[in-house]
Amino acid sequence: KHNETTFITMPFLGELSALLTACLWSGSAMVFASATKLVGSFQVNITRLILAAVYLVLLIVVLQLDARLSGTQILYLSLSGFVGLTLGDTFLFKAFQEIGARISMLVMSVAPAVAAILAYFVLGETLSLIGILGIITTVFGVSVVVLDRGAATSQRTALTTTGLIFAGLAAVGQGGGLVLAKMAFHEGYVNGFVASAVRIIASLAVLLPIALMTNRYSSPLRMFT
Repeated sequence: KHNETTFITMPFLGELSALLTACLWSGSAMVFASATKLVGSFQVNITRLILAAVYLVLLIVVLQLDARLSGTQILYLSLSGFVGLTLGDTFLFKAFQEIGARISMLVMSVAPAVAAILAYFVLGETLSLIGILGIITTVFGVSVVVLDRGAATSQRTALTTTGLIFAGLAAVGQGGGLVLAKMAFHEGYVNGFVASAVRIIASLAVLLPIALMTNRYSSPLRMFT
């Protein structure tokens, strides 16, 4: 009976995890949008990556999670971190500064569509008719909102071409990062927390030196003062 119950509930674990992620992501977007306007996108992105890396490493050590990865998995996850977090999230935080969280996250909703299209070409995954219709509907819905001429003047002036380009690049980076991470999972078992830690550390290895050399990052304490 226990096995039967597990078999029934487990197929919905991914869907529930995705919904929870979407809720948390939406909440964090509003916080990040406010923070980027105060201290800048580089400061916010690097500070949250440092904190996330510390939390994840502590969690992995305390829970003694299986951190064994092959060289190929480390490569894929590192590339995923670079594409999704270094490039994608940097553009996302720049979009927060330019056009705010609402429109930025709206444009980011096409990231799963980007991931699905990339997975079709890179991983050979199939796209069903319903999936294709879903992608078209999502892109159409985003286009309607972004191009809406009946919005309030204050909202229209917040829409800049630069901000929309940043948000679009963020969506592409997010989608590409997801596909690269999935390639690591195809190689074999990877603990989700370990995968996230590798992606974040790889992203920090690129972002932090650049930020320090260009004097665009000073201290994490600036985020809380």
